[in-house]
Amino acid sequence: MPNSFLKVTASTLAFCSSVCASASAQDNLASPDPREPVVVVTANRTAQPVERVGQSITVVDSAEIERRQTQTVADVLRTLPGVSITRNGGVGTSTSVYIRGAESDHTVALVDGIKLNDPSSPGGGFNFGNLLTGNIERIEVLRGPSSVLWGSQAIGGVINMITRQPTEELTVNLRSEYGYRDTGQIVGNIAGKAGPLSASVGAGYFRTDGISAFNEARGGVERDGYKNYGANGNFNLALSDGFSVDARGWYSEGRVNIDGFPPPSYAFGDVNEESRTREFVGYTGINAALFDGRFRNRLGYAYTDTRRRNISLDGPATETFAGDGRNERIEYQGIFDISDGWQLTGGLERETSRFSSSSYGAAPSIGRARIDSVYGQIIATPVIGLTLTGRVRHDDHDRFGGATTVGGSGVYTVSQTGTTLRASYAEGFKAPSLFQLQSDYGNQLLQPERSKGWDASITQNLVDGRLQASATYFRRNSSDLIIFVSCAAPLAGICVNRPSGTYDNVSRARAEGVEIGLTMQPVDALRLQANYTYTDATNRSPGDANFGRQLVRRPQHSVTALIDYSWDFGLETGATLTHVGANFANANNSRKIEGYVLADLRASFPVTDRIDIYGRVENLFDEQYETIFRYGTPGRAGYAGVRLRY
Repeated sequence: MPNSFLKVTASTLAFCSSVCASASAQDNLASPDPREPVVVVTANRTAQPVERVGQSITVVDSAEIERRQTQTVADVLRTLPGVSITRNGGVGTSTSVYIRGAESDHTVALVDGIKLNDPSSPGGGFNFGNLLTGNIERIEVLRGPSSVLWGSQAIGGVINMITRQPTEELTVNLRSEYGYRDTGQIVGNIAGKAGPLSASVGAGYFRTDGISAFNEARGGVERDGYKNYGANGNFNLALSDGFSVDARGWYSEGRVNIDGFPPPSYAFGDVNEESRTREFVGYTGINAALFDGRFRNRLGYAYTDTRRRNISLDGPATETFAGDGRNERIEYQGIFDISDGWQLTGGLERETSRFSSSSYGAAPSIGRARIDSVYGQIIATPVIGLTLTGRVRHDDHDRFGGATTVGGSGVYTVSQTGTTLRASYAEGFKAPSLFQLQSDYGNQLLQPERSKGWDASITQNLVDGRLQASATYFRRNSSDLIIFVSCAAPLAGICVNRPSGTYDNVSRARAEGVEIGLTMQPVDALRLQANYTYTDATNRSPGDANFGRQLVRRPQHSVTALIDYSWDFGLETGATLTHVGANFANANNSRKIEGYVLADLRASFPVTDRIDIYGRVENLFDEQYETIFRYGTPGRAGYAGVRLRY
């Protein structure tokens, strides 16, 4: 490991030196202005300049996604501060995302503002395995408890993927690539406007022979391939200046081969089993702007449907697992501009969730729950440079009753020095999943998981915005965490009629840490980014044998550095260096998963004004590593492709 880290560091420094040597000649090249204001929508559920947001949020825009050439959203996320991932093998396998040391089920995943989380999964979370970058043009990651605006599950944070939006003029984007282990991908999107109708429609296909989910270094020999079909659509019909109708949707269908525990030894190894996942998200709503646009109203209906099947292909095809989850949400949101710098937001929601789950054709476990919610938010600018935000929410669950959460934040900018100070406090909660409540292992007496968290940060801009440095401290305490408990005879208490075990609110955890970021653009042609995260996520359950130990699969240290350079003859080159520290595979911290370092190189070149060719090498030094014990990861891989824009 140390030798690998030194090799990567040396190569990155050499690359940096070469581009810096010629940087002085590139000052007049056109590039995005580093001082251009950034507007975010996830922090306040309404568009706000980031200078007025007191919470920690990271934005990856379309230009950055295109530069990186990354295939999956998860691989973009793991380079961001406060975020880590685990994956059960190669692309397409089950993938979990952790924000600031919270459980993966404590992350709310959105596409165009619509919840993706699967009610049929044991924890009710979202599997990022089928989420490709495809036609996603923007990712916003909100770190810290965010349940006041986004409801149940937003204990760790919120990840909002925004697909390509309608455009005023006709635009066409097409991309195709091929590479490592017969991996191929084609993605296309067309957008434009015809009279009152604006639209954006796209589709994509991805396939790969893949790697063995059972680590090939441990004896895995069977390649576990993956296929995915995806589509997206976004429509807006303007009926008048202040009244419009929205409709949007996202679809993904993936098939991936997985490994398991074959007889007779039932040790983890190669099996011929396929996991099939179909996901659909739809939304339709009406928008009405009143009082010269000062009072903006939205009434909408959102629908999320997830269908999962596992099929054993050893011998006659046999269904080993079936899961179906569905969310339906009716929501109203109103935004009123009181005066300059003062804004009031309020909303009402009703979410109904259903699930069905069974194994090997047995009678399914089924369940249903409803949550009614009301929330309010006020954003105030009492003096120039200072923005304060206050929020409150109440949720009424038809199983456990009510939960009230509050939050507040502040941001103060000293324009004379380029200094920005931020601080926020927020509460989060997660309703017990339908599986935890109503499956054969369910406990109807479960209460919601809860958290209280705060952070504080300072951001300093220098050299007219070309240098930006930031540091953030965060801390979160979580209580009433739900874990699976074993039951033994004689069965008593919550174990009655649960001989195989059940769930209970018995766990506590604490996560605290530091996030440090640095962005430099000394000349228009050169851009450098780096971030470091320290996360100390520990078990705080009184009386637990593992009290004080690190939570499972939570690395304490992670570092990412990116460098990109635009040459005067059109070539763009870049590199990404990622280090993820060691973590533990079990609760008593007896099994350690070693840390790793990954280096990626990339380049693109414009053949014409509308056509680019590009290529990349991932895992340049062929690092052998695992994110989950015994599960494999890709070795050195190369890809080449072409992009067309119109």
